[in-house]
Amino acid sequence: MQTQPGILASVPALARYQFYSLINDCDYPDALNKLCQQADGESIVIGLGQPLIQALQTDLEGLHSFPTYFSDGVSVPSTPMALWVWYRGTDRGTLLHLSRALEHAVAPAFQLEKTIDAFKYGPSLDLTGYEDGTENPEGDEAVDAGIVSGKGAGMDGSSYLAVQQWVHDLDHFEAMPTQQQDDAIGRRKSDNEELDDAPESAHVKRTAQESFNPEAFILRRSMPWADDKQAGLVFTAFGHSLDAFEALLKRMVGEEDGTVDALFSFTQPVSGAYFWCPPMKDNRLDLSAIK
Repeated sequence: MQTQPGILASVPALARYQFYSLINDCDYPDALNKLCQQADGESIVIGLGQPLIQALQTDLEGLHSFPTYFSDGVSVPSTPMALWVWYRGTDRGTLLHLSRALEHAVAPAFQLEKTIDAFKYGPSLDLTGYEDGTENPEGDEAVDAGIVSGKGAGMDGSSYLAVQQWVHDLDHFEAMPTQQQDDAIGRRKSDNEELDDAPESAHVKRTAQESFNPEAFILRRSMPWADDKQAGLVFTAFGHSLDAFEALLKRMVGEEDGTVDALFSFTQPVSGAYFWCPPMKDNRLDLSAIK
């Protein structure tokens, strides 16, 4: 079982995310072959979306459309894409050239729709100043949560991925009293300790992974992003299936009990897509499951 190593590695200092759509009636297999030549799974992690799987006239168990939720105070859009690329490194110039080379390699079958430059903030902080991914599984538990196993060659070592770009209203958040901020997250910013008396809407309570049946553990590799006008978080959740993420999302939007996660009071997702990250074989992406 060989997983793209960037999935299990720690979050890099710098990253670039790219999202691609399909150009109709192009040679997708040829473009995928060129993609395999570019991607090493470590500095370039690849995810394939349902539009691509459908265009290849094949099927992939467990991959489907991203859900949408719209209600008072909650907006969760679905923005399906054919290809997701995560460039990881320490030098912005290197990431730029990697992304340019891959964009040229997969043209004209794939069209670049969006690029997000991201970075690591502090030890591993969200731009609100709170630690991100405190309860992330590690070691064997990370593999169990994030990587497919027992499904056979071509699937074992792969991973399912949920990606959302969240836009923070930092002016609104920073105007909130410290106690209100802590109550929204469910932890104290000062020492990252969980609040025993946090309200039911606190993010920590909404997403306590061990409180689900079955337990909803995911492997988070989220990173902050910012441009000249906005800032937020690129949320990425790897899983051995999409079930755990969907359970978490349903509770966050109040599907279970009508209580909406307090995160929605100061941040909103503007995109949402599912991908399948193929395993590696002989140092190349193994696409045998979709051929």
